[in-house]
Amino acid sequence: MTPRRVRDIEYQLSPGSARKTTDIVIERDGKIVVRAPREFTPEQVDAVVESKRHWIYRNLAEWKDLNATAVTREWVNGETFLYLGGAYRLKLVSGESKSLLLKDGRFCLDRGLVERGGAEAARAAFETFYKEKGADRLANRVAFYAPKVGVATAGIKVKDMGYRWASCGRGGVVNFHWKCMMAPARIIDYIVVHELCHFHHKDHGQAFWNEVDKVMPDWAEQKEWLRLRGAGLDL
Repeated sequence: MTPRRVRDIEYQLSPGSARKTTDIVIERDGKIVVRAPREFTPEQVDAVVESKRHWIYRNLAEWKDLNATAVTREWVNGETFLYLGGAYRLKLVSGESKSLLLKDGRFCLDRGLVERGGAEAARAAFETFYKEKGADRLANRVAFYAPKVGVATAGIKVKDMGYRWASCGRGGVVNFHWKCMMAPARIIDYIVVHELCHFHHKDHGQAFWNEVDKVMPDWAEQKEWLRLRGAGLDL
């Protein structure tokens, strides 16, 4: 991506594509990303950004309000962590077979791992847990929804994706952020359907949302949940 600036608005210009319209998105980290038709010059994109100045201001303000509620969790007994929409308390333990287990309604985290490696090691244990659980669940949900959307995929990957929940990778692979596994099951399904529909339409135009609606008529409800509560899906 190419960084650009229009007066006080800094944005990232994505490489041009075959899209017909310009798409402006406030990403989960607050960055402004603009995706434009391939034939647009940078100056033409700047003009579009300038014309959307008030929309950008309004959505940036909303992003700041939503992210003011983002949580910072601690690695101590009794702290809560999310999995499939449920909140589970943390218990520091010794003698378990794995660094982190969900057992008897609690996240059981190896006490020695925290003592040796601190927050970084504890966070890594949770990431591994979410990735392992996500590999099975997300693959199953993609297999369930792909025929309904009318697409074929080449598999999935679960990894850290920074500010994105999911993306269409090379060769038909669908990438998902491990943080998806913190969300309720219906929200995970929405993320899956959303990304599969991008196989048909790369942008977020009306044709794209029509595809989503065919498979998940209540998509707007799930989209709004993710907009309001997505910042809380974090460690």
